[in-house]
Amino acid sequence: MEFRKTDEQELLLENVREFITKNYPESYFKKCDKEHKYPIEFMKGMADAGLGLMGIPEEWGGTPLDYLTLVMFCEEVAYCTGVSYLTSYLIYIDDVLQFGTEEQKRITMDLSRQGLPTLCLGISEPQSGSDNSIMSCTATRKNGKVYINGQKTFITGAHYSPYMLTMTRDLDNPNPHRAISMWFLDMNKPGVKCEIIDKLGWNLRPASEVYLNNVELDEKDLVGKENDGFIQLMKNFEIERLIIIAGLLGIAQAAYEDAVRYANQREQFGKPIGHFQITQQRITDMAVKLENMRNFLYKCAWEKENGISVQVTSALCKRYIAQASMEVIDDAMQILGSIGYTNDHRVSRMWRDCRVGRIGGGTDEIMVHIAGRQILKQYK
Repeated sequence: MEFRKTDEQELLLENVREFITKNYPESYFKKCDKEHKYPIEFMKGMADAGLGLMGIPEEWGGTPLDYLTLVMFCEEVAYCTGVSYLTSYLIYIDDVLQFGTEEQKRITMDLSRQGLPTLCLGISEPQSGSDNSIMSCTATRKNGKVYINGQKTFITGAHYSPYMLTMTRDLDNPNPHRAISMWFLDMNKPGVKCEIIDKLGWNLRPASEVYLNNVELDEKDLVGKENDGFIQLMKNFEIERLIIIAGLLGIAQAAYEDAVRYANQREQFGKPIGHFQITQQRITDMAVKLENMRNFLYKCAWEKENGISVQVTSALCKRYIAQASMEVIDDAMQILGSIGYTNDHRVSRMWRDCRVGRIGGGTDEIMVHIAGRQILKQYK
């Protein structure tokens, strides 16, 4: 097996690292985190540098990438910024490019090429998180118009995104998985109200409660086919998980390196704490987890690229990396001691941000549900 990166991959990652470290120091992301501010300058800068649409087809102004190179890119952005989720917008763009109308694609890509916020994803509801079959947001027709009613919750980026891919359910359809539709909803429409949620982390991308009261749409605002919304989402869940965990791996690597450097500098009892065996054991355990995470992620991305089913592998990969990255960052905080627990050090931000990786994009429990059933079938 070939484990070396290609020359093209090396060049891409080198360009990403050089651009980010030269133009956007840690102080920038620290300030955005403190102010709960979306890093619009960074996103625009990435777009201007030709790095904002990696993995997007060339016909839309992007740079096509295979899945393995894409996860390497997402990992590198997270490593350089110390923020795990700055490339997650690629997931929403892909939904529109696969299933949207030409007008929806044009709107999305016109904004995306400038690095501007474009879309948020309206799935979760107060009573419908992992179980989408009990979704209650509806789309009803009257006098040639479509009216959206319901509530969405924990919608990342809702208050600054101009559009939301909104999932609704036909309550009269007995099959809940064939009763969900996706709509391209203008967030400036009358009847849309957002309330920002006060949460632990992800301060650079606030989440909101979204209330939809008779929001009027047209038939042209449907994305894809009516009642195929769940199937459309399923097609992107696997790559969504890979993008999410690539970001978690990136910040775990950054936290690890911060901790090892500190262990070489911090002295106690007359010598650097890295000279103590207990610290070395913690560091080596972190190194093993990082190696396992990277190998698992890259293998899964390679399988996806080569047409091998990753239904089970992506779920296992998501579950393992979401947990292992948190363990690595927590160990980094332990090595850093009190300084790692302050908001002056970026590891505290990584620690706060990383925890949601076991919830968003599919909880640990749902990953077990997906993979466990299939594994049991293999040996039945």
